[in-house]
Amino acid sequence: MEMFQVVLAVFWLIAGVVSFYFSIGNARVWTSIAVGFFLILLGEIIPGALPFLPGLSNPYVLAMGHIIGTLSILIMSHGFQEYYVFTRTLEFEGSKLHVYLAVIGVIGASLVFLMINPTPDKEVLRVIRIVENTNWVFLSLINIDLIRKIYLNIKDTPIGNGFVCFMAVFARIFLWKGSQLYIDVFSLEQIKDAYPIRYEISYWGKNLGNFFASISVGGTFLYLGKLLR
Repeated sequence: MEMFQVVLAVFWLIAGVVSFYFSIGNARVWTSIAVGFFLILLGEIIPGALPFLPGLSNPYVLAMGHIIGTLSILIMSHGFQEYYVFTRTLEFEGSKLHVYLAVIGVIGASLVFLMINPTPDKEVLRVIRIVENTNWVFLSLINIDLIRKIYLNIKDTPIGNGFVCFMAVFARIFLWKGSQLYIDVFSLEQIKDAYPIRYEISYWGKNLGNFFASISVGGTFLYLGKLLR
């Protein structure tokens, strides 16, 4: 299983690098979307896929991972909202620098908030993870509908099919995060012997959704980069 986690980390590393490079090399309207996907690498995969590295078992590191994961879906959702407005008005506000500074500022404020409070124990980490996954599940569904509307506005343009790819990305993320949320809410890790089939379905849904999401994120940004040349 450790090998699978390492493979996940490699795919998400590629996806994270590609998405961040995409945010630098393209118009401001893409920045929040690309940065949001890049943060998955920092918030989800590095602590989760490489637990054997020094320091990654620290409760503050784990808590920050979940917080950054929540920030990730919020930022990319805001980015898709901006893009939808752009397709309707052809106008957008702000600059790339403002997006980067805002993200760094929120991450810094979150770290300070954690440090001035009691050390997160297992139950606190579980609650933070549930909050994170709840955001991912419901915002993934909202984003699929929003991206559908964006696609209807730009389907005749060269990048229209790129948004079909984004819908597929969020469908896989929904499977990943929804399965993890189900496991956490019902504490299936603790009672898996009593409900083996439910646990196995959720376990593999989580891992396969994660795996296919990592591939599709990198592939989508590479495809969009080619279309935007």
